[in-house]
Amino acid sequence: MFYAIAKNKIDLRGYRFEHRLEDIQTLNERAMRGELHISAISIHAYAYVANQYALLPCGASMGDGYGPILISKRSTPNTQRSTPNEDLDLREYMKDQVIAVPGKMTSAFLALQLCLGDFRHVVVPFDRIFEAVNRGDADAGLIIHEGQLTYAKSGFEKIVDLGDWWKRETGLPLPLGGNVIRKDIAADVRHDLLEIMRESIDFGLAHRDEAVVHSMPYARDMNEQLASKFIGMYVNDFTRDYGETGRAAIRKFLGDAHRAGYVDHAAEIEFVE
Repeated sequence: MFYAIAKNKIDLRGYRFEHRLEDIQTLNERAMRGELHISAISIHAYAYVANQYALLPCGASMGDGYGPILISKRSTPNTQRSTPNEDLDLREYMKDQVIAVPGKMTSAFLALQLCLGDFRHVVVPFDRIFEAVNRGDADAGLIIHEGQLTYAKSGFEKIVDLGDWWKRETGLPLPLGGNVIRKDIAADVRHDLLEIMRESIDFGLAHRDEAVVHSMPYARDMNEQLASKFIGMYVNDFTRDYGETGRAAIRKFLGDAHRAGYVDHAAEIEFVE
């Protein structure tokens, strides 16, 4: 998304951008403190910063029938166990298990709450969840980022794909991440920054191969082919603009969470126009 900005491939209109690469939980926490002018953020966390930030209508990460995955260690002939099916409710199956989660403000965590209700959990950095489950610190793990593509080869099996579950429940994509901008930035500047962001996304999509190469230093345990597949899952038409479907997905996601008591207030969702 940010390749064209980082490498000055488009007209930046006199603005200078300082890029800070940090995990999503850290960015959520920084947004809660209002520290960054523009930031990636979990849609879950947006509910708590909507008074300070507006959503940019581009830059979304949405899982349309796929998304964060709840995994456990793969069964072996000596460790066969039941798995959830039509005769075994998922909530009942998971009720006594501890789940390693990548942060309580992530959209993955909120989606799992909507799916399971209350559950036992321990917070673990997203890139150490496999380790936590392997060590037995948790019975299951909530996998985001590239782990969605690598869990099987790492010796784990899927319990539920939350993007698939959400799609079946609502018919909508699962809103995971977005980009926000501080509301105290002048309206004309916010509009400029929106246009620059959208041009950067368009450039990355139009020059996919070189943008993938640019991203490779940040790809954990992925070759270029796998990285390209992962990018294709989350940088797509929804990234160019949420559209009415994407906006409806956010309203449904945060609205259901508020009604269920997992978000303590109704968020006023504002998009930069």
